[in-house]
Amino acid sequence: MREKIFLSIVFILSYGYICSQNLQGTVFEYNKSQQLEALPGVNVYWLGTTTGVYTNEKGMFTLPVIENKNLLVVRYIGYESDTLVIEKGNNPVRIILSNVKELEGVTVTALEGTYISSRPILTQVITEEGLRRAACCNLSESFEGSASVDISYSDAITGAKQIQMLGLAGVYSQLMMENTPYIRGLSIPFGLMYVPGSWMESINISKGTASVINGYESITGQIDIQYKKPETSKEKLYLNVFLNTMLKTELNANTRIGIKENASTMFLFHFENNPMRLDDNKDGFLDRPLSTQVNFMNRWDYRKPGKVEGRTMVSYLYDTRMGGQKHFSLKENRDTNGNYGIGINNHKFNLISKNGILLKGTDESIGTIASFTFHQYNSFYGLNKYDAQQISGYANAYYENFIDKGKQHKINAGLSYQVDMYDERFNDSSFKQLESVPGIFGQYSFIFKEKLIAIAGFRLDYNSLYGLFWTPRIHAKWAMTNTSSLRATAGKGYRSPNIYIENTALMTSSRSFVISEKIKAEEAWNMGISFTQTFKMKTKECSFIVDYFYTDFVNQVIVDIDRDIRHVYFYNLNGKSYSHSAQAELIFYPVRSLEITAAYRYNNIKETINGELRDKPLASQHKAILNLSYATRYERWKFNITAQLYGSQRLPDTYLNPEIYQLPKQSPTFMTFNAQITKKFKYVEIYLGVENFTNYKQNNPIVAAENPFGEYFDASMIWGPISGAMGYGGIRLNLK
Repeated sequence: MREKIFLSIVFILSYGYICSQNLQGTVFEYNKSQQLEALPGVNVYWLGTTTGVYTNEKGMFTLPVIENKNLLVVRYIGYESDTLVIEKGNNPVRIILSNVKELEGVTVTALEGTYISSRPILTQVITEEGLRRAACCNLSESFEGSASVDISYSDAITGAKQIQMLGLAGVYSQLMMENTPYIRGLSIPFGLMYVPGSWMESINISKGTASVINGYESITGQIDIQYKKPETSKEKLYLNVFLNTMLKTELNANTRIGIKENASTMFLFHFENNPMRLDDNKDGFLDRPLSTQVNFMNRWDYRKPGKVEGRTMVSYLYDTRMGGQKHFSLKENRDTNGNYGIGINNHKFNLISKNGILLKGTDESIGTIASFTFHQYNSFYGLNKYDAQQISGYANAYYENFIDKGKQHKINAGLSYQVDMYDERFNDSSFKQLESVPGIFGQYSFIFKEKLIAIAGFRLDYNSLYGLFWTPRIHAKWAMTNTSSLRATAGKGYRSPNIYIENTALMTSSRSFVISEKIKAEEAWNMGISFTQTFKMKTKECSFIVDYFYTDFVNQVIVDIDRDIRHVYFYNLNGKSYSHSAQAELIFYPVRSLEITAAYRYNNIKETINGELRDKPLASQHKAILNLSYATRYERWKFNITAQLYGSQRLPDTYLNPEIYQLPKQSPTFMTFNAQITKKFKYVEIYLGVENFTNYKQNNPIVAAENPFGEYFDASMIWGPISGAMGYGGIRLNLK
């Protein structure tokens, strides 16, 4: 039945069409003789989109026109980036870069905090401005104003955070860095905290299955992190110093260097330290672990205009954390006579290289991606001990070309290869695993006059552990009017489960792991539809978005924590498991400098647990967000406040426990509030803020905290904030 539904959608959407026109222009500069000279390799794109091109050897460019987009950004090394207003009918355009690093006829506008991309796949973009509206020390704190992504602590001891999209765990979303698989494997527990906020340029949040070019893993969505780039960043030197009321300190430093005309490099550094032993709720456990992180990246961007462009990034991370009972020390023996503690050490090395070759005189291009990851993970959780090592390699090569002169038909085709080697040891057991996955994919795009785009893709992968994966996907966007559009998507996704690293939160309990049968690959269908309406208010473009997504699992690994408090059972789905997710969001500007975002999200997630179809535990049905951002003239002062409402969640069954250790069946509905003020000077920004300023906390987040080595101890039953109000402040220095 699912296959018939999918084929029906493919048939219906194949009739779609889309209409387009192109903006043509030439970019010049004045040479030493004060004569105009064409400038190749200039990046030209529409503000607030990913639609852009580079000028060719003659300084010329052709850029597809996008409805309701008339702000053209022009970027080039050695010149300030600014924004041109393109009036209707002004085609072709003539742009002159002058020696005083200004653009003639320029109108400069500030980026909004978030916007909806013009892509066929529903994609919300959190901009650099949006990232600065919160403390945003790392990726896990970047979704404060997003209703699409839920973020929470996975347990009350380690400080690890987890996300949910469409009501399902973050492992079903593909986490990428500039279209390269990034947070996976041993990075899952803490990977969100390994992406510093000061490194990010933007975050693209896509719902539903992604393009087949990026693999078969995205089931509920994709989060693609765009790091700052030396070629386009204005930051010659960027410093950010941060301190909060828990005495957590951070230092971030970025610098870019232009090596020569077509090559540049950027160094990014992050250091954080959390030294305080705090126990505000007096349960005997640290509210947050003591931790130290050192994170470094060096990236190189290089290109030969009209021929080759590429990026190479190398990074290293060291992260250590110690938590547990307030008086625990690494020097004492870990047994039932001492204090309960946890210790986690991570070493991670990454190398990524992306290159593109443009075939001269044609629209053909060849792209390659190669990455290598080494990750060492050593940890103990009370009496549980888990050590693991991961070595992974990824390669992707693909061809792209328009197959007609009118550029209505485009094809992408290529090969990919993913290999993961794991060496794991959990207590007295050890496991070695080699997973090798070669794949082939193809994608066809039909583009006709920017009224409807239809993209159909298919890939085949052979997994050495689970056999053949076949992955069909289709996406479509219909521009119904100049201000409204309809999107639809359908497709299949797979993922390889890793029981231990994906469930380290459950190691902070007295539960024993029981794998009831041989675990299979997870497999699901996802279908969705969305409607976007834009309108003008106070000369600013506002938007209203409503969407619905349905996920249906063919197989899922069930993590059963309901059967009894002493065990957690892992087994394959035997019955139904599905998710319904609907969301509405409004972004508008009642006055020129005030941006308001209001959103509501409803989830209905059920899975068959121990033979019974039940609500998924620890997942709220309802979530609402209200965000207000205001800036004074010239953005000298910025004010931001966010209110979030979380609905009730089903809590795991604890009725077999003694009454004192039993939890209610449902968590309460609660709200949190965050606020920030920023003062801007010429090169410096000073910001002050407070998170959770109403001081709402989950009471007694650790079950049986007074007896951590007893049979009822559990620190993984987290449904709300585990820390109260937290103030913070910082200084940003930006030399351009």
